[in-house]
Amino acid sequence: MFSRIGLFLLTNLAVLVLAGLVMSLLGVNPAQMSGLLVMAAIFGFGGSLVSLLMSKFMAKRATGAQVITEPRNPTERWLLETVRRQAQAAGIGMPEVAVYEGPEINAFATGANRNSALVAVSTGLLHNMTEDEAEAVLGHEISHVANGDMITMALLQGVLNTFVIVLARVVGGVVDSAMSGNRSGGGRGFAYYIIVFALEMLFGLFATMIAMWFSRHREFRADAGGAQLAGRQKMIAALERLSLNHGQSTLPAQVEAFGIAGGVGQGLRKLFLSHPPLPERIAALRSANATVV
Repeated sequence: MFSRIGLFLLTNLAVLVLAGLVMSLLGVNPAQMSGLLVMAAIFGFGGSLVSLLMSKFMAKRATGAQVITEPRNPTERWLLETVRRQAQAAGIGMPEVAVYEGPEINAFATGANRNSALVAVSTGLLHNMTEDEAEAVLGHEISHVANGDMITMALLQGVLNTFVIVLARVVGGVVDSAMSGNRSGGGRGFAYYIIVFALEMLFGLFATMIAMWFSRHREFRADAGGAQLAGRQKMIAALERLSLNHGQSTLPAQVEAFGIAGGVGQGLRKLFLSHPPLPERIAALRSANATVV
């Protein structure tokens, strides 16, 4: 909890400092910013928090995941028992456990409350992993829940959205005024809205890079947590097995970042990946310094 609050406060402080510098350089009156900041915060946080609150419902709907209420076979019984044991060890409430149809080896966790989350696994995982490997994957997902990663990502995205909205309009206003020769009446021309749209796209790319950097960082933490809950060798074996996916995932975009398996990319594309390369994750676990941070 402290790490989530600390990250949120530090990110907000960085945004405020940067916004203050930008306003000073561009000669913007801070008194004029209050309404813009309120509007930006409402839209910036509104979307991310609504998505967080609806995440379980949307994930079930998007993947067709079927929650296990009463186990119908030994595999489902083992899933429930393993998740229950790991949740108790991690100090969180029992999540809902679900299975969804998917050929790739994958799993995800989501939910607005660490004591009422959802952990889902693909049928491909059940068919292609041993129990030891599947146990490690479940430990990885339980660690995501225990670390509050879904909440932190929503808060971080809200801060980034707010920053993008504010900065695009501040810079857009200055550019529009310079292009129009400080038109009388203080109105905005059509060019202003085009400039703001373009700046939102540009700043949005940088915001996405920051969000994906944090997403990659949390995967290392979840791997280390999975190693603690299930065993380091099991976690390594599970990640090695994930290479069978060849970087492919059929998870919908709204939950893909919360899957255990991500895409692959080279060059600038790596900055937009939600997951680190599997060799890096395996190397981190094999390192003597691979601990939960």
